[in-house]
Amino acid sequence: MKFLFLKLRSRLTLTIWFISVVIFALFLTFVLPQVSNKSYEVTQTTESPDGSFFYTPEKLYDVAEAYGEAGRSYYIKERFSFDLIWPLVYWFFLIATITILYRAVTNGKWLFLSLLPSFGVGFDYLENIATSLVMFFYPRSLSFIAWCAPFFTSIKWSLIYVSFLVIIIGCVLQAIQFGKKLRNDLNHKA
Repeated sequence: MKFLFLKLRSRLTLTIWFISVVIFALFLTFVLPQVSNKSYEVTQTTESPDGSFFYTPEKLYDVAEAYGEAGRSYYIKERFSFDLIWPLVYWFFLIATITILYRAVTNGKWLFLSLLPSFGVGFDYLENIATSLVMFFYPRSLSFIAWCAPFFTSIKWSLIYVSFLVIIIGCVLQAIQFGKKLRNDLNHKA
């Protein structure tokens, strides 16, 4: 793991980070609202398992029923088209930002921070598979899968939230480090 982080750290430039920010911002500004509007148009509801932090299997089946056949079909299609790409977009942004902010850290205990977004994407894909199976087989009950789906969702969101928290902490640490450097430079000039 340390080798992978060191390789990523050495190859990730500010230009690559900036590209990740632009792609992430474009998705947030243009793509996500369009997908959300289309989803509402087809399903006639704003409810989606992906958007909740936690839900019960019963709630998942309620959403499947509310979607209707066309809505469930659309939901499945979106999980294996748009929702294959969107996790890669936020992964690219999160991993690039965390790596840039923590690149000076060589302590092995901190290296796992760069893996948080990767695990988040993994659980996002597990969530997509589980919820799509429930939608596909509805009204048949897939109890175990319907039970796993909300946990995949909660773990996904937890890892993503922690990744953003790590970014905020990294920004604060960088600001403190910059302040110390600036103060030292001013003291040496005086």
